[in-house]
Amino acid sequence: MDIAYIPSPSTGVIHLGPIPLRGYAFCIIIGVFVAVWLGNRRWVARGGKPGTVADIAVWAVPFGLVGGRLYHVITDYQLYFGEGRNWVDAFKIWEGGLGIWGAIALGAVGAWIGCRLRGIPLPAWADALAPGIALAQACGRWGNWFNQELYGRATDLPWAVEISAGPNRDAGTYHPTFLYESLWCIGVAVLVIWADRRFKLGHGRAFALYVASYCVGRGWIEYMRVDEAHHILGLRLNVWTSIVVFVLAVVYFVLSARLRPGREEVVEPDRSGADGEKDPAAADAKAAVEAKAAGDESSGTAGAPAKKAVLTKDEPADAAPSAEPDAAEAPEAKKL
Repeated sequence: MDIAYIPSPSTGVIHLGPIPLRGYAFCIIIGVFVAVWLGNRRWVARGGKPGTVADIAVWAVPFGLVGGRLYHVITDYQLYFGEGRNWVDAFKIWEGGLGIWGAIALGAVGAWIGCRLRGIPLPAWADALAPGIALAQACGRWGNWFNQELYGRATDLPWAVEISAGPNRDAGTYHPTFLYESLWCIGVAVLVIWADRRFKLGHGRAFALYVASYCVGRGWIEYMRVDEAHHILGLRLNVWTSIVVFVLAVVYFVLSARLRPGREEVVEPDRSGADGEKDPAAADAKAAVEAKAAGDESSGTAGAPAKKAVLTKDEPADAAPSAEPDAAEAPEAKKL
């Protein structure tokens, strides 16, 4: 008797003439657009400017892709540098293999550069983007479905995923761990959005909540997977990574709440640029010059010539003696 199952695509790539269109790449691209779209809406709601999230993502996304690939290659080096392997395959990112830990770590470096250039606090930007990142992961996991990879143990559950025979895999039905993680990430996004609205999270705490809650799900989902991985004390490497990162995220959340309670009042200061917005530094300098000029006028130094010019131009000549003369001009006034 045949059981119900989730069929896998017969191929993960469609050729449009000489151009290959890969499902894995499409899932990553869709995820990036979703993250930027939602992050932009949240950033504007916090008082930021439209387009800032996309501008910083130009730095964060390339760094994240490089970091994700580096983590994968380093932790699974035997796939590329073992006996009978070709090290050139390490650069074939379209065949799958991005570690979220490396993507977030190096992506944060790129985001930090972008935030520095815009004068924006990185924690505030990360808070705005946090649920979008979770949704991006939810989209990206379907790339594993196209590649028929990262599935779990064999099962006959109705939602099992069908895997065809191929290199390093046997035909059968398995736990769709890619689906489990995708659904978990959607739940994480909903949790972060709700908690942020309810508790007004700030100073990076929304991002820390995303990291901690994602690690909880990744831990048990990783435990179900059967693909080759390094083990430490009987646990897969990524399970240990989830535990360590979870602890760090919780510690940051608690310390941040104690040291910097509340939320940032200003997330993006006005800066001069092509759009003609005001620069705080320029505004302060202008205010200082105006204050100095006002002080000079009140002291009778810089303001005296201006006053005399006004009397000469706008008032009749017989009104001039009514003005209070300076001490040096008093004798001459008596002679007149």
